[in-house]
Amino acid sequence: MNKYLILCVDDEREVLDSVINDLRALDEYFVIEAAESVDEAKEVLADTIADHIPLALILCDHIMPGETGIDFLIELKHQEESSNARKVLLTGQAGLEETVQAVNNASLDYYIAKPWNGDQLKQIVIDQLTTYVIDNESEAELLAWMQILDTNRIMEALSHRRLSLSDI
Repeated sequence: MNKYLILCVDDEREVLDSVINDLRALDEYFVIEAAESVDEAKEVLADTIADHIPLALILCDHIMPGETGIDFLIELKHQEESSNARKVLLTGQAGLEETVQAVNNASLDYYIAKPWNGDQLKQIVIDQLTTYVIDNESEAELLAWMQILDTNRIMEALSHRRLSLSDI
């Protein structure tokens, strides 16, 4: 089973700690990193890419010192190493115009408003990670993810792949 990165970016340490706590059940299977700025997030990404750990999912706040979260998500969409990653905006401050910009640039897969419910956050993350592994893993690798992610969706994807092969 491949190791993947979940990157959480927010300039408020308490928010990061809360997100990490909500996702703690996944830390056995994913590398979960926190960054308090876009610059710090870029450093984490450079390190994990050097270690051959792909970014599977990023949870990013919008309003931060320096670069905004939406600008960062758009940037990630255009980089080869992170273009396939699932991108989630976790914020209470993004306006409609910024959110539309992120959606229109194909850089946002999900929007979560602060404050959030921890169980819902975990379920959204599992759903997004399921999409990521279905899109990026081989059939043999998908089987290993069934115990951790959405079993029904993975089974449907495997079934669809097998049916597609029989049509050839």
